[in-house]
Amino acid sequence: MTSALRVALGVFAGGLLLAALFLVTCGVIGLGIYAGVFGALLVVGLVFERWRYKPLTDTRLGPDWVATDERFVDPETGKLVTVFYHPATGERRYVTP
Repeated sequence: MTSALRVALGVFAGGLLLAALFLVTCGVIGLGIYAGVFGALLVVGLVFERWRYKPLTDTRLGPDWVATDERFVDPETGKLVTVFYHPATGERRYVTP
């Protein structure tokens, strides 16, 4: 996800949470809860997306890392990406040459 979209969704989620607080304070409980739940789900989704989908790196990895046969072109940068795997931890890293 592009950073501009991530920021826009974060602002929208924050607005929903503020609107939910305002609505609940004004006594419109049902709509306030609906807006709050939707805003909270957006925030959780944004946090999960940042945690799950790691950014590309161009740093050299240590000798413990194994290059896989997995390669693809990153749609944001247009660069070829190689996937590396760390057998001891199961971690994967996406490296551009």
